[in-house]
Amino acid sequence: MTSPRIDRRSLLTGAAGVAALSLMPGFARVAFANAPTDKRFVVVILRGALDGLTALAPVGDPAYAPLRGELALEAGGDRPALKLDGMFALHPDLAGFKAAYDAGQMAAFHAVAIPVRERSHFEAQAILETGLGRAGGRDGWLNRALGVMGWNDAGKAVAFSPSVPLILTGDAPASSYTASALPQGTDDYMARVAALYAPDSLLGPALAQGLEVQAMAAEGDPGAAPMKGQGQRQANMVPVAETAGRMLARADGPRIAVLEAYGWDTHVGQGAADGQLARRLANLDAAMTAFRKGLGEAWNDTVVTIVTEFGRTARPNGNKGTDHGTGAAAFLLGGAVKGGMVTADWPGLADRNLFENRDLAATGDVRSVLKGALAGHMGIDPGRLDRDVFPESSAVPALEGVIRV
Repeated sequence: MTSPRIDRRSLLTGAAGVAALSLMPGFARVAFANAPTDKRFVVVILRGALDGLTALAPVGDPAYAPLRGELALEAGGDRPALKLDGMFALHPDLAGFKAAYDAGQMAAFHAVAIPVRERSHFEAQAILETGLGRAGGRDGWLNRALGVMGWNDAGKAVAFSPSVPLILTGDAPASSYTASALPQGTDDYMARVAALYAPDSLLGPALAQGLEVQAMAAEGDPGAAPMKGQGQRQANMVPVAETAGRMLARADGPRIAVLEAYGWDTHVGQGAADGQLARRLANLDAAMTAFRKGLGEAWNDTVVTIVTEFGRTARPNGNKGTDHGTGAAAFLLGGAVKGGMVTADWPGLADRNLFENRDLAATGDVRSVLKGALAGHMGIDPGRLDRDVFPESSAVPALEGVIRV
C-alpha cells in the first residue's frame, strides 16, 4: 500500500494494493486469457534525467573532453570508455549494453528530447509519459497504444511499481505489481478474502487479477525475500527486473511492462568512469542482464525502450555535477532490435552549437524512436500512431529500420 488514507474500494481495485496481498504457493488462481501476441514490449523510465554525455559519450567530438573536464570519459587507462564507432562510446560500466550492441541487439540514439523544452522533472516526465507536444495530458501513450491494439486484459500490461504510472494510465486496463514486505497470507485466509469479494463485479475480478500477478512472481522464485520500501527499489533495480523477466516469459504472462529507475539527478559529485553515476549505470546494466536471463528464449521477441525526461548540462557545475539539460540519450535493447548502430544528427559540443549556451541541442524527437519501435515490433499502423497514440504528431515520423523483420 502506498498511502494509509486510501479507502478500501480504491485499494482493492488498484492492482498495486491487490498485488500487495501476499499469496502462498498453491492458492487456486483465475488464469489470464491467452496472450494476444508473443511479442514483448517494455519501457524503462530513468527518472531524474540521465546524463547522456556520460552514458553514451561523444568521445570523437573534439569539444567533448575540454568541455566536460573531469567528467569526461577517456579512451584509454584503467577504465576506458567502450567504443562503439568513431564518435560514440559507452560508459565502462555498461558492458552488458556493449555485448548486446556487438550482437546486434542494442541500438542507441543521441541528441533526442521530448517535444517541449522543459527542465522541470515533474513537467518533463509528464510530457514524456503522455507523448503529447504540450503539457497537461491525463493519459499515457502506452495506454493509448493498448487501446489501438484492442487489448482489454489488465494482466497483459503491468507496471512494476507501487501504482500504475501515467504512461499506463487511461481507458485501457492495466495493472501494477510490487513485492510486498507484509507477511504472507495463508491459503485459507486468501480463499476467504476471495470468497468475500467474488460477488462484487468490480472488486472480485480486481482481486483475482492481483493475486494472479502475485502468483506469477512467487512461482518464479518462491523463496525470494521481498524488497522493503521504495528506497530499496530505487537503489537496486536488479530484483525488479529479474522478476519482470520471469513474469513476461510465461505463456500466460504480461506482454507489456513498465519499469522505473530513480536517482539520476546528479547535481553534486557525479563522477565519470567511477562515482555515483557509474554505480547507477552499473545497476542498470545488471538489471537488463537479469531481465534478459529471466526472459530466456522470450528475449528474441522482446524490445526494451530506455528513456529519460531530459539530458543534463554540457558543462559541469561548481559542485562537480551537472544540472537539468535538454538533449538526451535513449536506447533500444532486445532480440527483436536491429542493433549495432548509433543514430544521431549530432549537433556538436562547441560553444556555438550548445542550446542556450548550456545544453546538448536536441536534433531529434524521442517519439520518433518510440513510434519506430511500436510500428516495427507491435505492428501499429503509423497513421494510428500519429493520430491516436501520439496525437497531432504527424510531423514526427516513425524511425525506420530499428526492428528486425
